[in-house]
Parts: sequence; C-alpha cells; structure tokens
Amino acid sequence: MSALPPLVLASTSRYRRELLERLRLPFETARPEVDETPLAGETPQALAMRLAVAKASAVAAEIPDAWVIGSDQVADFDGRPLGKPGEREAAILQLLAMSGRSVAFRTAVVMVAGGRVASAMDTTTVHFRHLGRDEVERYVDLEEPFDCAGSFKSEGLGITLFEAIETSDPTALVGLPLLATARLLREAGLALP
Repeated sequence: MSALPPLVLASTSRYRRELLERLRLPFETARPEVDETPLAGETPQALAMRLAVAKASAVAAEIPDAWVIGSDQVADFDGRPLGKPGEREAAILQLLAMSGRSVAFRTAVVMVAGGRVASAMDTTTVHFRHLGRDEVERYVDLEEPFDCAGSFKSEGLGITLFEAIETSDPTALVGLPLLATARLLREAGLALP
C-alpha cells in the first residue's frame, strides 16, 4: 500500500482538477459528502466559504495526514445565490435573467490539515451583454452548462455572453482561484516555482 499523498482535492469536479493540475503538484481527489443547501438568510459569500470549509473538513476527517483543499463557488445575483441549473430550461431562464446585468461570483478556497485551516475568497464580476432568447438557446444547446453556477462555461463558448469580466484571478471563475491556492500552498510549506 502506497503512502497517502500530501495533497488531496476535496472535489470530483473536472474543472477544479484540471486547474489544480496546472500547479504540477501530486494530488489525489476525494468526493466530499456535504449538504449544499443554503441556510436561511445566508449570503452567497458566506455560503461559498461555509461549503468550502465543509468539503475540506469532511475529507480531512478521513485523511488526517494530508493537506485537503476544498473550494466552492456561488453566483451572487442581487444578493441571492444562483445554483447550478441542472437542465436546459433552467439554464435558459438563468441566462435571460442575467442579460444586461452584472453577477458577482464568490469563489472560496480552503486548506485543512491537522486542525489547521487557511482560507481565501475571490470575487469575480461578470457583466453580461444584452442577450436574446435565440442566442441563449443556441449557446445552451451547444455547451450544455447544466453543472455550472450561472449556466455558462467561461473557459468555453460562454465567453461570448459577456461585455466584460472584472477579476484579480482569471482562474477563479472556472472554480478554483489558483493565485490564492498557490499562496495557501506556499504558506503550508509546499514547494511551487
């Protein structure tokens, strides 16, 4: 039996896995068992942080001798969290509601090991173009963004839906803010270039 890796990503999201792979550190992935239901009155920012902590903590309880990274992203639309649409019509309605508007994406990242917790939060604001139903339907049918908060994939064709993106970390919108993650990893003693 091989030794446990020093780093575990508490996520089965291929988007987060692909982002973390860019740092070229060995890591494993584990599925966190966490109820993602928002609490009454919980802000999108608080929800993102609570879920990131819960995901990392759930996996760290099973693998206590590794640093565990948890992350969560919540689309903040007028102070309300937007979830993943799950299906075509919900994605279309989400995108039409955001047409000509701005949405803040709150992305939390947390590292947990041996009772220690380090965290960071990124806010990326997306300014949507005015969108017609026909173009929204074409986009949704082409990219099927049903597992993405906000109903788009910024790393793909979803970029055509925007007027502008305001961010200090372009990877955050995909689901894992690598600038903050790299800082947390360095602070934990892991070697990065």
